[in-house]
Amino acid sequence: MNNKSEFCIMAAGILLIGCVTSKSGLVLDPVGPSIAQPPAAHPNTGTLTVYSAFDVNADFNSRDPDREEYSNYRINLPDGKLLRRVQNDNGSNFGSPAEVSLAPGNYRVVARANGFGTVNIPVTVSRDHVTTVHLEGGHSSGPAYNANQNDPVRLPDGNIVGWRTE
Repeated sequence: MNNKSEFCIMAAGILLIGCVTSKSGLVLDPVGPSIAQPPAAHPNTGTLTVYSAFDVNADFNSRDPDREEYSNYRINLPDGKLLRRVQNDNGSNFGSPAEVSLAPGNYRVVARANGFGTVNIPVTVSRDHVTTVHLEGGHSSGPAYNANQNDPVRLPDGNIVGWRTE
């Protein structure tokens, strides 16, 4: 009897650990390009810009080690296969995120969101448009957000992440 109860406790513990260490994290609604976004820089492709949570580790090799940097993220295909790992820095002194040129289509972004850990966001990239995802927190206002405020995708705290796909 003792072995059975130990086995049940151990199995329950393994199941709980599996739930806690889930790699998918919070899954949000699909995000697509906003009506207010400017055209993409590269014709026949779309652009993805992800303002992920700021990286918690200082980069002492950068030009300014005190500058906040957006955390890196992954772009997966809809079936979950890795397409690209993105070093989320455009190389400028302004600390802007990388702008990734992609073929039009559906993707899944796996990135860190401020206050929520890793999130999984389905995104749609459209030809000649920019799809922007905000995960850094505190950016739920401004002209781009007011242009299409009836259909936002939000984090559980209410911050706008982006716009629903049509």
